[in-house]
Amino acid sequence: MLEILQKINNVLWGTPSLILLVGTGLFLTILLKGLQFHKLAYAFKLGFTKEKEEDANAEGDVSNFKALMTALAATIGNGNIAGVATAITLGGPGAIFWMWVVGLLGMATKYAEALLAMKYRVKNANGEYSGGPMYYIERGLGQKWKWLAVGFALFGAFAALGIGNSVQSNTISDVVSKSFHINGTVTAIILVVLTSLIIFGGIQRISTVAGIFVPVMAFLYIGGALLIIGLNYDQIIPAFGLIFHYAFHPISAVGGFTGVVVSEAIRNGVSKGIFSNEAGLGTAALIAGNARADHPVKQALVAMTGTFIVTIIVCTMTGLVLLMTGFWDPTGGLISGVSHDPTVEGGALTTAAFSAELGSMGEWIVSLSVIFFGFSTIVGWYVYGEKCFEYLAGLKYIGVYRLIYVAATGIGAIASLTTVWAFADMANALMMIPNLIGILLLSKVIVKETNSFFNQKEKIEQIKKAS
Repeated sequence: MLEILQKINNVLWGTPSLILLVGTGLFLTILLKGLQFHKLAYAFKLGFTKEKEEDANAEGDVSNFKALMTALAATIGNGNIAGVATAITLGGPGAIFWMWVVGLLGMATKYAEALLAMKYRVKNANGEYSGGPMYYIERGLGQKWKWLAVGFALFGAFAALGIGNSVQSNTISDVVSKSFHINGTVTAIILVVLTSLIIFGGIQRISTVAGIFVPVMAFLYIGGALLIIGLNYDQIIPAFGLIFHYAFHPISAVGGFTGVVVSEAIRNGVSKGIFSNEAGLGTAALIAGNARADHPVKQALVAMTGTFIVTIIVCTMTGLVLLMTGFWDPTGGLISGVSHDPTVEGGALTTAAFSAELGSMGEWIVSLSVIFFGFSTIVGWYVYGEKCFEYLAGLKYIGVYRLIYVAATGIGAIASLTTVWAFADMANALMMIPNLIGILLLSKVIVKETNSFFNQKEKIEQIKKAS
């Protein structure tokens, strides 16, 4: 089964899919005239300032800020710790540059997803809003495309159980066992209880927890990274030099190391960048539909800041720490001059870099970050899974999905999940394809809504100046 899934994933996550993802982001960037760049400051203002009266009175279940925090809870995860380390060791420092590229282009994709989610959302029997790719595919493109919407929802519900849940609980259990010597069964029980308390409280409780949880965990990890960067401030410019140089130049072979070609930097940077920010997978649209805003463009702008935060800030912090400490070097020190174990990789490599600079405190920072990031992903991805399941089966059986989700949390903490990882990767790809098709076919709607909002905003500002 594992071999079959790996072969499928090699096709699904091959060059054509990566071109589709990056190409969609580039197409939307051109179509929207680089909106993610010149409207970024305004987008952050919308997301992090107190709701204006018109938004507070608008329809929706949660504020723009809570919607963003819930999306970040699901997106800021162990991929930002382990994924970046893997990208650099396999693709070299230049992989970070290509992560930036896919992140900046992905902001336009995330904007489009959230806009369409708001425009085509529906109100369910409980009076709550539901939105996402399945709704904008069906309602925007018509019933003849419903099969595509069903496909997205089906794989979304399964992906939530895997990469959003059991894979995360497994990572948490592993870290807790190694760092705090707590048995996996105990960890499983604690995770099951905490997950149940939160998800059975519904979207309001989940978004409230995320609004508290995400800033705290981000402060912990980014604070530790900034401390290391500050202690090695003389290495900041050389680190950026490595990123830009190896983005376009190969790393030469040294000793038994065969070197890294530029294509590997691009491939690893793009693929890990997509996994870190989820732009194009359609996941952010599943929570954006619950936001309270008087125009779809407002929530779309807020949603795209999530990609900026995850890729340009969090992933860059991880990358700089690895580069400045020399732990990126896959030869174990022949290139960087910093001796370390070349067999250590992924999250363990990031832990080693933090520990080398900050001692036991560094190990604690990464260990706690993995726990917080992992648990927040479990909670955030539940929202995604529930919305997909609701579309397929209605509200009547949501309780069943919640029980399955909680069970997956416990099983993940004590099971070997190599096959689950492979299945989750496949489910992610099969979510991505229908989502991107829907976005491309509805691109005229995205442009129309965007122009309508900013033209109206410009007229209001002119009237205010005149008065």
